[in-house]
Amino acid sequence: MSNRNRRLDFALALGAAAMILLPWYRIERGFFSFSWIAEFLTDAAAVPAVAQIFGQGRWWLLAALFAVVLAAVARFVTDPERRSRLLVSAGAVGIGFLALQGLAIGLTGWNWSISETIFGPLRDGQPSMGAGAVLLAVTFVLILSFGLAERGVMKGDAFVTATISLLIFLVTVFVFYPIASMFIAAFQDFDGSVNFSGFTRNFLDPSIWSLDCLAGGTRCGIAWRTLWLAIMTASASTLLGLAFALVATRTHFPFKKGLRLLTILPIITPPFVIGLALTLLFGRAGIVTQGLSGFFGIEPSRWLYGLTGIWIAQVLSFTPISFLVLIGVVEGVSPSMEEASQTLRANRWRTFWRVSLPLMKPGLANAFLIGFIESMADFGNPLVLGGSHGVLSTEIFFAVVGSQNDPARAAVLAMILLGFTLSAFLAQRLWLAGKNFATVTGKGDSGANIALPRPLSVAVHAVVIPWMIFTLVVYGMILVGGFVKTWGLDNTLTIDHYARAFSVTVRDGALVWTGVAWNSFWTTMKIALIAAPLTAAVGLATAYIIVRQRFAGRELFEFALMMSFAIPGTVIGISYIMAFNLPPLEMTGTALILVACFVFRNMPVGVRGGIAAMSQLDRSLDEASMTLKATSFRTIRKIIMPLLRPAITAALVYSFVRAITSVSAVVFLVSAQYNMATSYIVGLVENGEYGVAIAYSSMLIVVMIAVIAGFQLLVGERRLRRENRVAGLARPNAPALTQEKAA
Repeated sequence: MSNRNRRLDFALALGAAAMILLPWYRIERGFFSFSWIAEFLTDAAAVPAVAQIFGQGRWWLLAALFAVVLAAVARFVTDPERRSRLLVSAGAVGIGFLALQGLAIGLTGWNWSISETIFGPLRDGQPSMGAGAVLLAVTFVLILSFGLAERGVMKGDAFVTATISLLIFLVTVFVFYPIASMFIAAFQDFDGSVNFSGFTRNFLDPSIWSLDCLAGGTRCGIAWRTLWLAIMTASASTLLGLAFALVATRTHFPFKKGLRLLTILPIITPPFVIGLALTLLFGRAGIVTQGLSGFFGIEPSRWLYGLTGIWIAQVLSFTPISFLVLIGVVEGVSPSMEEASQTLRANRWRTFWRVSLPLMKPGLANAFLIGFIESMADFGNPLVLGGSHGVLSTEIFFAVVGSQNDPARAAVLAMILLGFTLSAFLAQRLWLAGKNFATVTGKGDSGANIALPRPLSVAVHAVVIPWMIFTLVVYGMILVGGFVKTWGLDNTLTIDHYARAFSVTVRDGALVWTGVAWNSFWTTMKIALIAAPLTAAVGLATAYIIVRQRFAGRELFEFALMMSFAIPGTVIGISYIMAFNLPPLEMTGTALILVACFVFRNMPVGVRGGIAAMSQLDRSLDEASMTLKATSFRTIRKIIMPLLRPAITAALVYSFVRAITSVSAVVFLVSAQYNMATSYIVGLVENGEYGVAIAYSSMLIVVMIAVIAGFQLLVGERRLRRENRVAGLARPNAPALTQEKAA
């Protein structure tokens, strides 16, 4: 009972602080400026909940006070059954009330006419929730979870119950609530009134669904263009990724390390940089275009600006990601199965086609899904290369920030985009459901993978080598483009672009960051450093719950969390704008909305990485710790966390890098005070300042390489090495298997 009272006392202390010591409503100048302290009891906007109730006439907050008092009463109840019921009731009432009053009461009064009919008009409305309201919401979640634990949920483990409850609460607020707000906005007019005819008009707009291209017209609707582009990009990037994986694992290709090096480039490159590099090569003033014009008299054209150019840029961007997904799958195909096929007199081609390739289906499906979703969500390359051939992501952007200023249309377009990606996500899960592709069983397997059939080996080399060269040329243009004065017009070498972006001067004995890029650069670093540990913590906590705990709805819980992976960044951005631009939670223009976006946008990657790492830890480690009377929290801190250091570091680095290079969601959420690097570069591109944009992008790439190099030095690399890797290609007398080795 003492432990139960101790944790309940902690929750009640948080609740008391939220009601008495913190401002209930949002502080316009920012909570962490602490300017509200001087006006804590005098300014109506800064007073706590108790003062709001009895001094400002906001009587509806009495329900929150009642819920806290109810939990305090439960503190002194000795009957376990009654105590747990009171705690569950207090937590549920408190959470429900906070959500209901926040949605029902706006800046000017009631948001719902039915509320005004029942309670009468309000003298005054209320602004957005502040620190006090947010802390009290967390307190109610804790009280609810403590009550559930005392009722025997999760075997009475309060830490596990609280973790699950907080995760569900956070995902509801930062994933499902924004998506629901976007759906509602699609049915609203500018004044907030419901307008189903507006939704119908926007949804059935011929510019979205037109099929004129099939009847000899010039182009199809935006939705069909985007879908066709995504299918073509996903197909090409998956096939090329498979070719790269086969070359890296089933041949003696001499440049395998260079091949693997190319895989990190898309991760550390802002999404639109590929489009800029292709413009420098194949644009009207590009080096290839001018060369063809000079030597062969071919008239420069605008062929690059359209779906063709976008497709090339996206395949360049996403092929290495497909390679990363597929290389482990190709390596994981059991050599004994291939040897069994050959023992049954199947040739190498039949073995590859009927045995090896079917076992790669999960990897191929994942690679296709990633390519499909990334293509759908891609904003930078269509912005640079799309020309008049817009796709859904760019049309959503222009519907919000362009001359249209039509949030309802943006919401409808986002719904269509979300429908495409979720359909692909569900189709992939259904296709793989109930099938077993396991080839790693824990038994010894010292066989060797068969060599590729000679025609297939020639074919994959013929594809991979030119593509590697093309990729190197494209990234070389990124480096060179920042040192050319005006590409295609004045190719004089210069460092003016770097100087304009990153100049530093000494003034009055102090360094002054005078470059135009420094403000967004440092803001990006700060936001990324805050978001990275939060992303890793949420992802790994979720992974622990999924792998180590058994509870009703666990599969649904995992699916709901992973579904956010299928939500394109463009949809996340537009939904956050529509959810958090007005009460009850107003965060637009702040650093908080950027941090929340990065955490819950990148969370699925942390979850999957944590699940993979935690699945390798035997459950007996946890059981031994619990047998010695350690709590779940102590077991995680002392046993699980030290064993997950590589996964934790990987999650930190990935989320840090993604926070720096993300653009599709960020472009909607930045403000003058908090402008991110990628958004600033988009502005440079729109203004035609390609030199400064490329210089800034190159600097970001250098920063990312430094971060990843630091990660490699800190953690090292763990490798399994087989000398006899490919049958018929190994050195004679080479040992079949060497011991596991840490580099």
